[in-house]
Amino acid sequence: MMVANENIAAGARSSSPLLWRVALLCGLIQMLDGYDLISIGLAIPSLAKEWSLPSAAFTPAFVSSSIGIMVGAMLAGPAADLFGRKPTLLISVALFGLFSLASAWANSLPMLVALRFVTGIGIGGVMPTTVALTSDYTSDRWRASVVMLMFTGGAIGGFFAGQIAAQVLPHWGWQGIFYVGGVAPLVLLMVLIPALPESPQFQSGVRPPSAKKNPVKSLFVDGLALTTILLWAIFLINLMDTYLINYWLPTVLNLEGFTPSEAAFATSTFPAGAIISALLLGPIIARYGAERTLATSLLIGAISIGIVGLVRLPIVPMMVALAIAGGGFIGSQNGLNGLAAAAYPSETRATGVGWALAISRPGGIVGPIVGGALLSLGLPPIQVMLFVCGPGLVTAALVALLAVRRRRHAEMTLTRATAAMDGVGPAVR
Repeated sequence: MMVANENIAAGARSSSPLLWRVALLCGLIQMLDGYDLISIGLAIPSLAKEWSLPSAAFTPAFVSSSIGIMVGAMLAGPAADLFGRKPTLLISVALFGLFSLASAWANSLPMLVALRFVTGIGIGGVMPTTVALTSDYTSDRWRASVVMLMFTGGAIGGFFAGQIAAQVLPHWGWQGIFYVGGVAPLVLLMVLIPALPESPQFQSGVRPPSAKKNPVKSLFVDGLALTTILLWAIFLINLMDTYLINYWLPTVLNLEGFTPSEAAFATSTFPAGAIISALLLGPIIARYGAERTLATSLLIGAISIGIVGLVRLPIVPMMVALAIAGGGFIGSQNGLNGLAAAAYPSETRATGVGWALAISRPGGIVGPIVGGALLSLGLPPIQVMLFVCGPGLVTAALVALLAVRRRRHAEMTLTRATAAMDGVGPAVR
């Protein structure tokens, strides 16, 4: 009965101005989060030149950022489920804003590595909390689509990061990238404090008894164990691909002959593809289901990045292929976040999304390491992008398998509910 009431309430809210205010504010947070996420990759070509270091030497900065994101997601998910979405979100925004700003004053590689680790904690904390808060205001049917649109803010931030970097690098140097990435979240924080509402169940103060239990353990009960494991594997592999591309694409293009500004501009088409895909995939997901749509999108992304790695394309066709690949990898990941939110009840939703994102972080660590290792082998730089094709195909297959699993789980749940009603029917009558 509680679940039914929750779904009815969510359905009533799904068209309300309050939902769109929450989605907009969370989308703005994601936009700045997405900017800060790839800002380090955009700064590396200039940093390598100024500090007289090879590009591969900055791999620890990528790794520390990914580890920080993992820690942030693992801590923020349970914290948001136990203590509230809003305070967890505000602390996370303050954290990545302050330490991104501090990165502008880094004067050594170890200092940069440390600052990016703490910045990553803030970035990781934002990810599951925005998904959970938006999901709490959205009906079941539209949850994956609305969360996907909200999470597209990260792709928009990544797109503008490339555009902004292309403008500030000639004037302010690499420091300008971090100035923007630090000041903007701190300004937004002043808006969020009065304008962002708390999740309905925390406003009411009445929460189900299961909300007081271990939220991580709840991911493996009531038939959710296999769903959780599949989601973790999907998130991990897709993030490995996405981070390899995000972190190394500017450097790869620079080594192929583009200037740092040109490489930053071309790189911006990768997250731009995710923006377009969100507009296309949202209604399709609502009509045909998330798993089928996302599996197809991932397949297209793998094929597109394979073309980039195999064929030396002119700049315009290459940017088109990168945009399609971005729609496949980043756009699908945005949809996967919504799918994960839909897979768990509200009392463990932030934990479910947070731990899926956290478990995926080793993929975010391995991806940049593999990219650096491939560059060190002396391969033609653009061929580094070929590595992501195989894992991309595996991810698409796992999403299709998840569709089968979730359908069977829904059938089993319905059978149990029907049996329970039949069992108490005569006694009630």
